[in-house]
Amino acid sequence: MSETHSRTAPFGLALENHYARLPGEFYTRMPAEKVGNHPVLLHANPKAGALIGLDPKAFADPDFVPVFCGHKPLGDFSPLAMVYSGHQFGAWAGQLGDGRALLIGQARDMAGQLWDVQLKGAGLTPYSRFGDGRAVMRSTIREYLGSEAIGALGIATSRALCIISTGETVMREQPEPGAILTRLAKSHIRFGHFEHFHHRGKHEQVRLLADHVIGEYFPEFIGDHAGWFGEVVRRTAELMAAWQAAGFAHGVMNTDNMSILGLTLDYGPYGFLDAYDPDFICNHTDEGGRYSFSNQPGIGQWNLRALALALSSLIDSDRLVEQLNAYESIFVTRFRALMRAKVGLVSDREGDDDLIRSLLVLMAKARADYTLTFRQLPQAAESWLALFGEARSEAPAWLARYRARMDGEGGRTAAMNAVNPKYVLRNWVAETAIRAVEDRGDAGPLDRVLRLVQSPYAEHAGDDAWALPPAPEYCGLSVSCSS
Repeated sequence: MSETHSRTAPFGLALENHYARLPGEFYTRMPAEKVGNHPVLLHANPKAGALIGLDPKAFADPDFVPVFCGHKPLGDFSPLAMVYSGHQFGAWAGQLGDGRALLIGQARDMAGQLWDVQLKGAGLTPYSRFGDGRAVMRSTIREYLGSEAIGALGIATSRALCIISTGETVMREQPEPGAILTRLAKSHIRFGHFEHFHHRGKHEQVRLLADHVIGEYFPEFIGDHAGWFGEVVRRTAELMAAWQAAGFAHGVMNTDNMSILGLTLDYGPYGFLDAYDPDFICNHTDEGGRYSFSNQPGIGQWNLRALALALSSLIDSDRLVEQLNAYESIFVTRFRALMRAKVGLVSDREGDDDLIRSLLVLMAKARADYTLTFRQLPQAAESWLALFGEARSEAPAWLARYRARMDGEGGRTAAMNAVNPKYVLRNWVAETAIRAVEDRGDAGPLDRVLRLVQSPYAEHAGDDAWALPPAPEYCGLSVSCSS
């Protein structure tokens, strides 16, 4: 059979090399560098494995570590690194690509959906530029936990299958232990893939890529490029609304980090809000605050305009503008629905938007904890008011107004707890797991944190401390693009 067709591979996976149907200028075929002499499985995630039909018993297979650190191929799949370009911090960066990532397989799930199996940190590729192709344990754990936390909140995202310790020391700001992440996504194709060919005047390649993406992931839009772009606009707008409602800041919303499927992709210096600060900047290298929390919806639209330009040889400009113009209303509608659910509003009444807006203003003034403010809203007044600290003088009036509005809505505690998580992956929580692994080789906290963030709405008796804001020694943790 042709290598592009489905077949059974090791671990019972149904593999195909769908991306390789595109011409060779879209990627470089290459084996992994075989990073590390003594790779060891640090942690595996059965919930992610189930997405591609991987039996948990596979984690104990002697071939599992060699395959998922790149020392052995996954069946007869020919690994490849993708090429793309992009705008980074608003400036055209030219050719980029998978500088430390390698596609080692594409697997069909039971529903027929295709999943990429990609290694991150498996070594140099032709697109590594000045990098070393490695990943450090710190960033690997953060992506492993972050993608699972976002997925459990019902937000579209890549997923994380396992972490393998390479045994190498990798230089960043200081020497750090190396690791390889295996991540899964329905596609790793980015806005930057289209930009790469458009800005080289290769319009036929733009069409080939668009038809490839539509045929596999958007079959309802075959023959309708403008309608497909409108769907990308919708997914991106709804992703931005979901991030804002969850209090999640991505940190590096470059066009090469924007998924054509509307997934949360490339977890670097991300952060969940502790104290509510609309201007929160989670990436210490983002000195101008381009990717601050409050800027994310606007940046999502900016990136879609860059994508529209990249598709301008394929779609009439009037249709592109028409689809782009829908972005704001889609975002506002979705964000409004999510925020109404967070405060338990079902019926739609005049003044509701102002009620929610007033709460956010109050939270910002008091620097109230974002997650706990919504989670504890149905609880006793005193415990909720305590979240506002010394700035609590205005909170009782808002709470009285809110409770008057809730008359007639019925008991809403269970419904609100189903959309307001108790546990999010705060930086201090991730840092606790990282330090345990790096300092003591102890994956116990990592395992515990993963269980909590994969079930964020449950109470988890005995684990209340993991839901709290950071202690003083963990305040001000700094993350950057190497995180």
